[in-house]
Amino acid sequence: MTDPAEHRARLEARNAAMRENVAGLLADLNRRTSELADAQTRAAAVTGAATSPDGLVRAVVNPAGVLTELTLAPTAFTRSTPEKLARLVVATAQAAAGSAREQVEGLLAPLQGGTDLSSLVEGAPSFADLLRPPTPPPAPPTPGRGPRHAADPDDDDGFGSVFGGQR
Repeated sequence: MTDPAEHRARLEARNAAMRENVAGLLADLNRRTSELADAQTRAAAVTGAATSPDGLVRAVVNPAGVLTELTLAPTAFTRSTPEKLARLVVATAQAAAGSAREQVEGLLAPLQGGTDLSSLVEGAPSFADLLRPPTPPPAPPTPGRGPRHAADPDDDDGFGSVFGGQR
C-alpha cells in the first residue's frame, strides 16, 4: 500500500509535467499559426510570369494561376498564324502558372514539419491541409475546327438559304 502523501506528490509531479508539455505545444501552435499567416500573406502577393521562347507572348498570373496580364509583341500577328499564336499564348500562360505554383510551394514548404494539431486533438484541422497551395483549374480544351461542309454548287454568295438559293 502506498502512502497517500506520496501518491499525491506523484500525481502532482505528473500533472506539472503534463502542464509543461501542453504549454510547449501551445507555444509551438502559436508560433506556427503566426508563421502560417505570414506565409499566406506572402503567397497572396506571388505572381508568375513567363515569356515565350520567340518573345512574341508574355503572360503574368496570380498565385492561383489565373491570367492577369497578357502582352503580345507588335510583330506577333505578322510573324505567326492565329492558330500558332493561340497555342503559344496557352503554353506561356501555363508556364507562368507553373512558376507561381512553385513560388507558393516554396513559401509554404518550411511550414510542413513539426507537430501537427490534428495528431494532438481529434477533429482539429491539419496544418498540411491549410498549407496546400491552390490548384489552378484545368486548362480548357483546345478548340478544334468542326467538320467542313462542301459548298453547294448553286451557292456562290453564301446566302443561298436566305434567298432560297436563287436570285
